[in-house]
Formats: sequence, C-alpha cells, structure tokens
Amino acid sequence: MFVQGILNWLTLASLTFNSHEHDDPLKRLGNLTPYHVAPASHKVEAELPGDCNVDRVMLMHRHGSRGPAGSEETRLINSLVQTLRDGHNALQDAHLPENLRFLQAGKGYEAHLDPENLTIIGRQQLFNHGVEFGLKYPNFTTETLLSSPVQRVVDSMYFFAQGRFGREAKDKNLLTVNDIPGPVSWITPWTSCPGADWHYPSQVGNEWSNLYLPSITERLNDLLPYGVSFTDDDTHGALYACAYDLAARNESPWCNVFNDVELANFEYEMDLIMDASIGYLAPHDAGRVMGSVFVKELINRFSNTRGEAQSLYLEFGHDSTIMAAIAAMGLNKDDPPLSPDRLREHRRFRTSYQAPFAAQMVWERFTCKESFDEPQIRLVLNEETYPLWTCAETKHDRRFGTCSLDAFVRANKFSTDIEFGDDTWQAACGAHSGSLYVQG
Repeated sequence: MFVQGILNWLTLASLTFNSHEHDDPLKRLGNLTPYHVAPASHKVEAELPGDCNVDRVMLMHRHGSRGPAGSEETRLINSLVQTLRDGHNALQDAHLPENLRFLQAGKGYEAHLDPENLTIIGRQQLFNHGVEFGLKYPNFTTETLLSSPVQRVVDSMYFFAQGRFGREAKDKNLLTVNDIPGPVSWITPWTSCPGADWHYPSQVGNEWSNLYLPSITERLNDLLPYGVSFTDDDTHGALYACAYDLAARNESPWCNVFNDVELANFEYEMDLIMDASIGYLAPHDAGRVMGSVFVKELINRFSNTRGEAQSLYLEFGHDSTIMAAIAAMGLNKDDPPLSPDRLREHRRFRTSYQAPFAAQMVWERFTCKESFDEPQIRLVLNEETYPLWTCAETKHDRRFGTCSLDAFVRANKFSTDIEFGDDTWQAACGAHSGSLYVQG
C-alpha cells in the first residue's frame, strides 16, 4: 500500500509541477483560451496496448469560441472603447511604442464583438472536431445528440454533427436537456441548484484583480499621452478584448500589449473564478456536488446498470460541465487550495488546458485480451490522456493513465453516495442565494 501511494503521488506530481512555462501565452487565457491540444505533460502512454479494444465512448464537448458572456465583460470592453474614443485626438499626435500604434489607425480600436453567440471560429472548431472524431472512432455512431439549451451550445452540436455525419446529420435527433425527463441534468446541473452562490466567484476574482491590475494600468499610462488615462477597468477590458478578439477573428492587437507575466495573472484570475464557482473553492462544496451528477451518469452508462447503454454518446455543454465533473472526481485538486492572495504558477486546476473553448472530454471504456483483466476506463481530455490517478492501482494503470472500471467506481464514492434532493444535495444547493448565472 505504501509503494502504491508513492507511485500515485509521482503521477500526481507530474500534474502539478510542470507549469508549461514555455507555452505560447495566448494558449493560457483560462477558460477563454482558443482550443488547442493539451500539453503532453503527464508521462503516460498515448496509445492503448494493441490487444485492447474500445467498446464504449462518451463525449462531453464544450461549445466553441463565443463573444463576451455576461454584462460585466461587455461593460469592461465598452469602457475601454469609450476611453479611447474620448482620447482619439490626443492619440493621433502621440509618439507611441510600436505595439500601441494600432490605436492611431483609422478610428482606432473598435471591438465589434457579438455577445454570447458562437463565433465563426467557434463554428469551425466544432465542424473540425466532428470530422476528427469520425476519423478516430469510425465504427461508433448514434442517432441522438444532446446539448444544453443555450443557443451557442445548440449551434455547436449542429456544426459538430455536420462535420461528423455530413448529409446524414439531417436524420439525427438533435435534442436539448429540456427534451428529456429527469429532475437534474448532468450537462446543466446548476439549474437544479438554486442555492449555489454565484456572487462569491466575482468576489474572489476581484480580490486578485485588485492586486495585479494597478501595476499594468500604471505601465500603460506611462506610455499613453496626456489626455488619455486608463483606469483598472480599462486595463481589464483590454485583457478581455485580447481573449475575445481571438475568439472572433483569431488575432488581437491587444494581446501584444501585455507581457507573459501580465497574461499569466489574467489566466489565474479566470481559474480562481471558475474554481470558486464550480470547483473546490465553491461554497458548501456545491461545485463538486453538481459534478457528481455527471460522474454517476458516466458510471451508469459504462457499467450498464440500466441495461440500455449505447456504444456512443455525443453531448454538448459548458466549461462548467467539464470542470465540475473533474472536480467531483478530485482529479485537479490543489493542496493547499488556490487563493487570491498570490499567484500559484504550479497548480493542477488550470482551465487553459482542461476547459478552453471547444474543449473535448472523451471517456472510453475498453477491454483487452491480456494487458488488463477486466473492463478499463480512460479519460482523453483535449486529445491527451489525463491520468486517473485517484483510482490507479497497478503499474499498468499508471503507465497508461487508466484504471479498472471497478476501481473507478470505488474511487468515486463521493459522487455515487449523493442522490438528488438528499441531505448532501440540499446542504450545497438549498436556498443560500437567489441568483443564478453560469458563464459557460
């Protein structure tokens, strides 16, 4: 048991201490990061043994790149644009560094962003992923696809179906969670959790942004002419403009304005907000409780407890869907927990890699002739195997990042012990707060 514990710790350490510090910083914008393949940092085999065969697949796909979500992000970007409009004349005559001279071209910077909706980049991401999924799993098919009822997610499902099935997509059943019975959805569990505190994540994010934004604002104001003065809100808006310009057009002049450290601080803000809303920092453990719904559905399907399991599930949701599920399994838990008082560069909870736009969480059940004795489970997150270290019991488990289905069930007792409406659910989701908003 001691040796097994050490080996599991070594796997966990590989998840924690590799900060991928040489990554393109534009692949580290938190949950606003454009889709990219996750770093192969977990030291596990990319391919299963040759005698193994995948017999069941469950995809949970985040929607593609979108415009700003929520009034606060839009307000910050609009504040930036207005400040630049007010200082337009002063900017024209100023001697600006090269990375700010775009402010002097034409009318200067204008956002032109479409709030909430899937962008053309997002449509492309989902279509391409549909094609790639069909190439990877050519013998798996289904007649039904399921999504969150939010329009950008419904649109994402549609474009994925076009890529995967082509003209056959018109014959598929494209449903939302509103079309199926049940008191709680594993795709949008927060709609059945009215007590979740959605104000707290903003408070945590604000604590951190109040620490890191002022120095950036001061640096930028030293470069801007008299008559143009940024506030911290303007700086914040410029950071969001970098992310959302990329989401809309694959480029942004604002991204070149910030250095790697400043972008890393913005990424950490995004992680703190997500961790506090749907992860380990969420009050009353609401995030993990909501994530338990997905974990139980996964176990039921891969164990065929209802006797009606399909070989393929294609489902579409939000970053919160993915991060809540991972948190419920404890796969990206930081010890000590993340805190807004300092940047934790070496952390496990990292939405840039785990839930960028168009994230793909693929679960595989497989059996082998000799390599493994019983049904196994594997998580492929954004095209890289994500080690199931919480249930790894053998050397082979650690080598391939997998574990037996039985071990996976035992390791997720937290989730399997929770029933919708029971004391644990009520403690997390009872009437603590009157508002509901998940960014997604």
